[in-house]
Parts: sequence; structure tokens; C-alpha cells
Amino acid sequence: MLRGNYFKNTCAVVLAAGKGKRMKSNIPKVLHKIGGRPIVDYLVSTLENLKIPKIILVVGYKKKMVFDLFKQREFEFVEQKKLLGTGHAVLQTEDILADFRGEILVLCGDVPFLSGYTIKRLIRTHRKTKAKATVLIAILDRPKGYGRIVRRKDGSLEKIVEEKDASEKEKKIKEINTGSFCFNSKFLFPALEKVKKDNQQGEYYLTDAIEILRRQNHRISAVVAKDPKEIMGVNSIQQLKLLEKLLANKKK
Repeated sequence: MLRGNYFKNTCAVVLAAGKGKRMKSNIPKVLHKIGGRPIVDYLVSTLENLKIPKIILVVGYKKKMVFDLFKQREFEFVEQKKLLGTGHAVLQTEDILADFRGEILVLCGDVPFLSGYTIKRLIRTHRKTKAKATVLIAILDRPKGYGRIVRRKDGSLEKIVEEKDASEKEKKIKEINTGSFCFNSKFLFPALEKVKKDNQQGEYYLTDAIEILRRQNHRISAVVAKDPKEIMGVNSIQQLKLLEKLLANKKK
């Protein structure tokens, strides 16, 4: 049983800036609907149910549409004017989190079914292990499309490699990055300031902050999602249809 103020020092940053090129649509990716509800509404409703006191949405493409959806709710909004990657997106929150001390959850707005139970496990592990960053991972038989978790010989997490930058050996790894993280606020932004965009995408990856913290000998923890279906995101019309089916099956 969690205490009533369990999340009082927790902030959630929801990444909701992308267009989603493969969605073949002119609306932001997170506003596509599953079961009649925008994708992002599932996640932010879960965060509200957990009573996380500070929720920030990073918006970009057609930002007003996302703002209008949530204008009656007590969220904060930050604009990512140029879509230069996940690390760059989180960096846009630095000013409004300058005085914040606690845990910063970073979650993807296009992953609708992440459960409150899993978010609690992520934070609990982060606190228990006194980590500077904690990664939610999953184990998939077919990991194509996801960043891979690279471990050291002792089993500890070394880094996260995006698939486009992965070697053939790394592509065989079945442990994947879900895109959900918990960071110590004091260490997140200094690490992000060091991230470079020397990769296939030419973007600032949030995952590179993990490797930077690891090189500084900070503790990085990992939590395995018990149900891989929870971490499924939407990057295409096909994936949207798949999540529609999952939701329909849940309701049966």
C-alpha cells in the first residue's frame, strides 16, 4: 500500500511533440484514437489517477490541438520548436524544472497502456536502489524496431543502442528499451547538456544520457515490464489497429 504522498516529489514529462510520419495523417500522432479516446489521454489519465502532482506535456507539431484537448486540466505545456529527438524534447523542460528536486518520469505519449502498477514499480526500484536513472525494459522475442539494452559482463546496464545504430550482434539482443524512464532531477539536465547528435538520425537521444551517467560511475537501474503488451507504442496505422484489438480483448 502506497502512502498518500508517495509521489509528492515526482514530476512526469510526457513526450507528445511528434507528427508520426507513418501515420499518414495531419494530426499529431498522440491524438489518434483507440476506442474513441486519444492515445495520449490513456497515459495522462493513469498519471492523474496516481495523483502525480506535476505533469508536463512536451508539444510540437500542431501543438494547439494537444493544448485544446487538455486545457481544462492542470497540466503544464512546453514547446519543442524543432523536433530534434527525445533528449532535446526533455531538455525543453529545464527552465520550468530548474527548482524542482525529486524524480522526473519521462514517458512516451504514444504508449497508451502503461499501467499505474508498472509506473509504481519503476519509481520504487529507482528509490530502493538509489539510482540516478532507472529504465523500464521489456523482453521481446521479436525486438525489431526497438533500442537494445547492452549489459556489462557483471550484468549491469552499460548503454542503450538505438536499432539504426546497433551492430549485428547488438540487434540479436532481446532486452529492449521501452522509452519509459525515471531520473534524479539533479543529474538529468547536466547529462542532457552533454548529449551529441552524432548518430544515424542526427538527433539528440535521451538514451545517450544513460550512457553518460554510467560513464560517470552513477548507478543505473532497470525494471522489466511484466506484460510486454503494456509497452507497445503507436508508430504506424498497423500498430494503431493492433492496439485497438488489444483494447477490445481487454473489454471482453
